[in-house]
Amino acid sequence: MIVPLPAGSAVDVIARLIAQKLGQRLGQTIVVENRAGASGAIGTEALVRAAPDGYTIGMATSTTLATAPALNPKLPYDPVNDVAPVALVGVSPYLLVAHSDVPANSVAGLIALAKSKPGGLSYSSVGEASLAHLAGLLFCSMAGVELTHIPYKSSTNAVLDLMEHRIDLQFSILPTTQQQARTGKLRVLAVTTEKRLDELPDVPTLAESGLAGFEATLWFAVVAPKGVSADVIARLNREIIGAIAEPDVRNAWIVQGIFPEGSTPTELGERVVRDMAKWRTVVSRLNVKAE
Repeated sequence: MIVPLPAGSAVDVIARLIAQKLGQRLGQTIVVENRAGASGAIGTEALVRAAPDGYTIGMATSTTLATAPALNPKLPYDPVNDVAPVALVGVSPYLLVAHSDVPANSVAGLIALAKSKPGGLSYSSVGEASLAHLAGLLFCSMAGVELTHIPYKSSTNAVLDLMEHRIDLQFSILPTTQQQARTGKLRVLAVTTEKRLDELPDVPTLAESGLAGFEATLWFAVVAPKGVSADVIARLNREIIGAIAEPDVRNAWIVQGIFPEGSTPTELGERVVRDMAKWRTVVSRLNVKAE
């Protein structure tokens, strides 16, 4: 199993548990191999160039299969024609959070405030063209507002500055902000998923909050080289879906803000196409460039 990001990353944690569970179900030893670099492009290229015999599979994310291709048309792989989707395995939602001193208690209130002072509110991300940055751009585009983007090199520094109110807003993952929201220092305005989270049932989605169709989540999936037989793909899908349904998998992932979520191969393929088109439109409209 090729993991295109470093050991210890969220996708690596997911990969190692899936490899263990899938290996048990298949009666095979699955070796996890990290091939990090170029924001996942090196490992993904290695995967698509592997023999399509079913013995090499890989992890993919919304970054490697959707946002990176939208930002860089010269990637050494085509996420549609070179990759065989196997199964979606999990999603990591973002929360739209504001410092408690920002005078907005809802998304509608935030939009009204932002319209009253174009560029006067700031939001952070972990870098130019990161998914959190693109989520902010999508929000600005759909809400018709202008926010000032402040890129950081680490999520820790971004959260610290948000807590000190050196920035106003953030699209943040759940574990990073949940504790601070409980203390009252941060206010959770919305979640970026299509549906509300069971863990935060009182927090509306952005789609419910007036931005119909808004969705921006980091998702994780298992894929294979194009050409792997349909029977092998179907068997892998069945066993992976069974693996992520096991309670210990959910418990291990939830603490990191990752929610198990499965799909058929077809559904995953459709998601890749849909997300790539969405982010390509955002990138083109706002002239976003990858670093």
